[in-house]
Amino acid sequence: MLQYLVILLDDTSVSFCHYSNPIKERRLMPLDILKKGILWAMKENLMIQFVFPDYTLPNKYLDVIETIDHSKIKPVEQYSNADVIVVQSWEDLDKISFKDISVVLRTTKDDLFRNYERIIPVLKGITRLNIVFTDIYKFSEADFDTYSAILERLAEQVKALYINDRTVQLNILTDRMMLDKMNNCNAGWESVTLAPDAKFYVCPAFYLGNDGYAIGDLQKGLDIKNPQLYRIDHAPICKRCDAYQCRRCVWLNRKMTLEINTPSHEQCVISHLERNASQQLLTSIRLAGDFLVGREISTLNYLDPFDNIKE
Repeated sequence: MLQYLVILLDDTSVSFCHYSNPIKERRLMPLDILKKGILWAMKENLMIQFVFPDYTLPNKYLDVIETIDHSKIKPVEQYSNADVIVVQSWEDLDKISFKDISVVLRTTKDDLFRNYERIIPVLKGITRLNIVFTDIYKFSEADFDTYSAILERLAEQVKALYINDRTVQLNILTDRMMLDKMNNCNAGWESVTLAPDAKFYVCPAFYLGNDGYAIGDLQKGLDIKNPQLYRIDHAPICKRCDAYQCRRCVWLNRKMTLEINTPSHEQCVISHLERNASQQLLTSIRLAGDFLVGREISTLNYLDPFDNIKE
C-alpha cells in the first residue's frame, strides 16, 4: 500500500541511496508541477519526502514546500532545517556535529574499510547514521571477510555506548535488533518518486538511469506494470528471510540479477553479515543486564538464503 511520495526537486538532487546521480546541469522542477505533486500526495494521503539539490531554492519554492507536512533530505551543503543530511565523503562526515539529526553516509567498500574507526566518534554526536554502499556489486569473498571483522569491532564499541546508557542508531548494526519484520525500501509498493519531468518513477534511480522507465504521470496517475513484483510477499527468497534490516533495493535487484524481486548474492551476504553481527551485539549487551527482553535473533548456517534453498 502506497505511503510515501518522494519528490526530486531538481535533476541534481542528492542521492541518498545506492544509485549515483551523474547529472551536473540543474533543472528545477517547474513550480506548477511541484504544486500539483503536493496536491496529488494530499489526495492519496501520502507523506512527502523532498530531496534537495546542493543549492538554495528560490523562496517561492520554499514557501510551497512548507504548505504540507514533509521531511527534507538534503546534501550537507544545504544542511539547514534538514531532517536527513547526506554526506558523500568521510571528510564531510567528520564535520557533522548536529544533534537530533539523521545522517546518510554514501561510501565505497574500500573507503569504509579504511575509515571505519571514524564512525563511533561521529555517532556519539548525532541521532542516527545510515551507511550506504555505492559499489555493492564489487564485493568479493575476501571483502565479505573484511566487512565481517569490521562489524565485530564496531559492535564492541556500540556495546560500550549502550552499557553506558548512550543509545545510538547505526543501521548496519542496531536496526536488526529492533525489528520483528521486514523494514525495506519497498519502492514501487510503499513509495514512488515524482521527478522534475512530471512523471512518476519507482525510485530516483529509475529516473536517473539510462535504462530506467516511468510508471505514470500527474495527468493520468500511476501505471505500474506487474505491481505485485514490488511486493515482498511476491519475492520468493525475501519473504522467508529474517535479515529484516536489508534495504532490499529493487533497483539493485534489477541491475544485478535482471529481476525486480530477486536480490543479488552480494546484497544477501552483506545483509546476513549485518544480521549476524546484530545477533552477537544483542547477546553481548545482555551480559550486562536486561535488554530488549523477548527479542531474539536465531542462529543461521548460511549467508545467502539462495544457497540454503538449493541445498
